[in-house]
Amino acid sequence: MQKKLLNYRFQNFQFTKGFTWLLFLSFFILFNCNKDSEKKYIKPNILFILVDDLGYHDLGVTGSKFYETTNIDRLANESMIFTNGYAASRVCSPSRASILTGKFTARHGITDWIGAKSGTDWRTRNRHDKMLPADYVRELPKDDITIAETLKQKGYNTFFAGKWHLGGQGSYPEDHGFDINIGGIAAGSPRGGYFSPWNNSKLTNDKKGVNLSMRLAKETANFIKRNKDSTFFAFLSFYAVHAPIQTSKHKWQKYRNKADSMGIEEKGYAMERILPIRQVQDNPIYGGLVETLDDAVGVVLEALKNNGIDDNTIVVFTSDNGGVASGDHYATSNLPLRGGKGYQWEGGLKEPFFIKVPWMQNGGNKTDYPVIATDFYPTLLDLAGLQLNGEQHVDGISLKPLLGGVDLNIERPLYWHYPHYGNQGGEPSSVIQQEGWKLIHYWEDGRQELYKLPSTEHDSLNVIFKKPEIAKALNNNLMSWLKEVNAKFPIEDPEFDLAKAVERKHNTINKKWLLLEQYRMEMLSKGFQPNETWWKSRVTTD
Repeated sequence: MQKKLLNYRFQNFQFTKGFTWLLFLSFFILFNCNKDSEKKYIKPNILFILVDDLGYHDLGVTGSKFYETTNIDRLANESMIFTNGYAASRVCSPSRASILTGKFTARHGITDWIGAKSGTDWRTRNRHDKMLPADYVRELPKDDITIAETLKQKGYNTFFAGKWHLGGQGSYPEDHGFDINIGGIAAGSPRGGYFSPWNNSKLTNDKKGVNLSMRLAKETANFIKRNKDSTFFAFLSFYAVHAPIQTSKHKWQKYRNKADSMGIEEKGYAMERILPIRQVQDNPIYGGLVETLDDAVGVVLEALKNNGIDDNTIVVFTSDNGGVASGDHYATSNLPLRGGKGYQWEGGLKEPFFIKVPWMQNGGNKTDYPVIATDFYPTLLDLAGLQLNGEQHVDGISLKPLLGGVDLNIERPLYWHYPHYGNQGGEPSSVIQQEGWKLIHYWEDGRQELYKLPSTEHDSLNVIFKKPEIAKALNNNLMSWLKEVNAKFPIEDPEFDLAKAVERKHNTINKKWLLLEQYRMEMLSKGFQPNETWWKSRVTTD
């Protein structure tokens, strides 16, 4: 009996000991899993990919049948796709400033691309416009705390590569929170073009003929490799697909043949209010430029995978304004969206807008909730488990709930203010969008347009006279907000000459339009060669 009791006690001790160890092991595993989760959910890496002048329909995933963007399409299908994602401006510098500060353009003061003429200097452009554009802030305000500065304060290694265009010496990326700056200078276009040798004090030349987009991608990939065991914020800001549009002969040939097989339209342009505007996606040089951009994106995404950190890295992909359909190089068509870069309509503002958060497993999901570039700042802080700073990113909201599958029941207005004339044909105007309605106020003469989205997303059906009560409410909201942020406005030019303005319009319709059609067919001809080095493609200017 005593022997049985001792044996029972021994067995019970063994069981208790085993259970204790099992319990300890469970807590150990749970603790370490929580540590891993904390690493992924609280302090992930961030890769922000910003493209210059990429139109909403310039990707396969957003509807293009002409451009081939395999890598970006794959990224989109691994991301939450925001089908109503907007840039903060119709041109580059204001939009970029809004991404970095979380503020709308009228609030931070950069309302035009830095370098654009304003006031009486505008007359030197010989545009013969009715108004003198408003002045604007010429560099990223130092009082603003950029998202890079915030993340750096929280222990992130910060990296910038590519286009900056937010000020010169003293206002470079390294002056606004980035530890490393590769290629970010005052210029808004690639000086020297897309093939080495280029003229960039922050990017050395190496082998002649190296492609700029690929070089920036490899620099970013190298940064990722060096920092795979730390936490980083990498901002890859491509110069592509800004003019001058250039590509290799090989890629031009590919897209020239593709255009031919799809059937080349006899006419490629129609007349918008100020300038002709491209109606078809069949530009073989631009096609090659877009595909090279996609190749470069692939290099960076592969770097995340090869270094084993793709499951702990948030990836953002977007553009700073609509595709260039007029002016610059008349490169692409944004149809069915109206307009493009520089324009006040959807084609100038609506963008590819993807956010990949690997552990949320929402790849390929879509939301039509209207979002804007100022939302990136609070969203990334929230995803990184960091405290939001509402006084800084005052015009943005965190999209984390949407990324997690929770609806945002926030009806908020979105504002755009552009008291300037665009190189592409846009007019001085301000825009408010709220609850599916968009009101555009033109500063030349006070006229307004009202559109119901998305049924008239190409902005062809102005219902201002059918819905006066809605227009009035939106207008009151818009004017109150502009006053609140101390917005600047254009003024009438006392030297405006109507006869010269009419003559310019006549020349645009009867000469420029014809030249554009001729050059389009030349680019699509079998023997096209822009020059001896081939890739130095010609530039068509406004």
